[in-house]
Amino acid sequence: MAKLYFRYGAMNCGKSTNLMQVAYNYEERGMRVAIIKPRIDTKGGDTVISRLGIERKVDIVIDKNDDITSKVQEFCNQRGVYHCILVDEVQFLSKNHIDQLFHVAVEGNIPVICYGLRTDFLMNGFEGSERLLLLAHSIEELKTICACGKKAVFNGRKINGEFVFEGNQIAIDQENDVEYESLCGYCYLKKQEEYFKKLNYN
Repeated sequence: MAKLYFRYGAMNCGKSTNLMQVAYNYEERGMRVAIIKPRIDTKGGDTVISRLGIERKVDIVIDKNDDITSKVQEFCNQRGVYHCILVDEVQFLSKNHIDQLFHVAVEGNIPVICYGLRTDFLMNGFEGSERLLLLAHSIEELKTICACGKKAVFNGRKINGEFVFEGNQIAIDQENDVEYESLCGYCYLKKQEEYFKKLNYN
């Protein structure tokens, strides 16, 4: 039986880079991989983009109401046997999508390795990530550091270069003047305090 893996971390921890490295490792050994991403992640269109400047075309793009089990089966019927499924930006998938990935791994006997964020910019969980924390056979944190040098665990959202702590859960990085910065717990709370203090002054 294959397993469902969840590799999570704050922004800039190298999730997409790790995904492409895993794909390369499989292919170097003559095995085939399929890469999935949710359509709502419009950054890069139908490609996975690493901050190091490398990118790779996605094989399957998932819409809100798609059945991933059927999509993977259809893809394999057309292309042949695949040895691993890699999922980028998995936090944007639904609970049902994660259940379907579990079925792909366990019943389809294909390892499924998911990469994504655990929490949003308000420290709330994403639906897909919360389900993965319950179902994944293996959970691994990919680490990065805050500007202060401590381990970063949260994602601060910036608009026009200023931290914000209000807004919709989903805002894509590098679109509409949005960007993210990885923060340790202390720096996150400090930026949050500064934000609301400034609002009260105004």
